[in-house]
Amino acid sequence: FSRMANSADALRRWFGLFFLTVAAGMLIWGQTVLKPHLEGFLFIVYWVACFLFTFLAILTALLDLRATRQRTEAEQRELLERTLQEFEGKKSSHPDEKSAPPRNED
Repeated sequence: FSRMANSADALRRWFGLFFLTVAAGMLIWGQTVLKPHLEGFLFIVYWVACFLFTFLAILTALLDLRATRQRTEAEQRELLERTLQEFEGKKSSHPDEKSAPPRNED
């Protein structure tokens, strides 16, 4: 496993950034420049679209969180397995030192 984000992670994060930027832009424009023009049905459509982009940004963040957690758990499992294998390898290659009493050369 690699610590650097792979292409799927990078793509997911770019989509998240895009959705968040569009939602923030729509919020700002809807409260300033477009406010006098948003009436009736257009008002509803505009703010539903803004909510949709906000929801997509949240969903993308949750998917990224899940992918990051899964990768972290897999890396921890791999590290534990490697550590145990190294420990078992060192244990079997060195004789047990408890069987021979230590020498005193005073």
